Amino acid sequence: MTNWKDCEIQQLNGQAERIKHPAQSQVLTATWTGPWTEQWNQVAAIPNLAYIPEKDQVLLMVSCGNPHQAVTSTSDDHGATWSEPQYMHTDDHGKSDTGLAVGLVYTVAGQVLCWTFDYMAVPKQPWIRWSSDDYGQTWTKRSPIERNLYPWDRPTIERNAQTGKVTKIWETAYIEDHSREIWSQAYLRYSEDQGRTWSDFREIPEWSATNEVCIVRAKNGTLVAAHRTDMPKRFVKKNPETGEEDALDLYEGLGISISRDEGQHWSTVEKLYDWGRHHFSLLTLENGDIVMSYTSRMGYVETAEGYPQFGVEAVVSHDHGQTWDLDHRYIFAAWPGNRSDEWLWNRCSQATSSVLLPDGSILTAFGTGYRAEVIAGNESAYCPRDVGLVKWRINDEDLNDDTSIADAPFDSDLRNRFDPQWNTFA
Repeated sequence: MTNWKDCEIQQLNGQAERIKHPAQSQVLTATWTGPWTEQWNQVAAIPNLAYIPEKDQVLLMVSCGNPHQAVTSTSDDHGATWSEPQYMHTDDHGKSDTGLAVGLVYTVAGQVLCWTFDYMAVPKQPWIRWSSDDYGQTWTKRSPIERNLYPWDRPTIERNAQTGKVTKIWETAYIEDHSREIWSQAYLRYSEDQGRTWSDFREIPEWSATNEVCIVRAKNGTLVAAHRTDMPKRFVKKNPETGEEDALDLYEGLGISISRDEGQHWSTVEKLYDWGRHHFSLLTLENGDIVMSYTSRMGYVETAEGYPQFGVEAVVSHDHGQTWDLDHRYIFAAWPGNRSDEWLWNRCSQATSSVLLPDGSILTAFGTGYRAEVIAGNESAYCPRDVGLVKWRINDEDLNDDTSIADAPFDSDLRNRFDPQWNTFA
């Protein structure tokens, strides 16, 4: 029995009336029982998807409970139904021993890779690489990340078009240190032997002031990178006790850079949004379009009650990442918060992950706190936190030629302020 519900997603048509497209959606975790309530406190965060073509299967990895632990589930019908969620790995006593998980990617011949991080460990531990040789059923702990860098995004897999052999894997990581004048710096490395050995992580000068970075190969041969950018200084405050700069990370932005020489040099990061949007996922389609899903965590207008609103969107580039059609972007989901105090972010969107399915549709997973409540006296344990799924298609019908949003400055209200006019979960 399918868990899909027929729905509509919105597409902007410049300043004209929005277009509605048929799609399918579900709140995956709404169907979970057992450990979902008994062990995980109804908390699921940072969904990662991987499509496995040999099995025509979708693998989901999500971090559940407090503190987070990696959990997996699979779908053999393109997201309609899912297997019972289970811990990615347990110790000899049956206890999960991973921490939160990111960077899930399928390579070839059953191999799946990811990173995990036990953020509660004392002393602090580095991120650990895990690999599976049986399509994500069982996992082996490999090695820690070098230089205590912080990974996040899905590595980029390059394959030989004729043989399907993996020829290269690109992987990014970063540092973020609020004691530095420029908080963030992103790094790049690659493997040419399916992840057995790697080049050193290399600091990319053009990636200064960016942290999370996701890369795709464009059809014209360039590499296109999406960046989570450090937030504008107007959102930054200083801790009166330590003097260190700090701010709510929901204010970080989104930018694009391009390499035309196999990652040796990159263009300066060009911001699409100065603030409030990030947690992206990139796909290159057969026709050359690049699709980017992302979260909108700040920038939506407040409700009449003064609450923030959150959402999940996608935008398309028709010219290999050089420009992005912001005036005709898609809105998959939008919902209001329920607080205006220091916990105003508790219902925010979090982490998108998109995969291309064989029929040309796109499956996008996202984290949502649309029904989360802060627990008095234990504010860090706000719940429920859910995983949403939407199965959708790119619109191939004609649109108007409005470019007013794309033409506006990256830091303008026209770019960064938006009224969703919609509550998906009402």
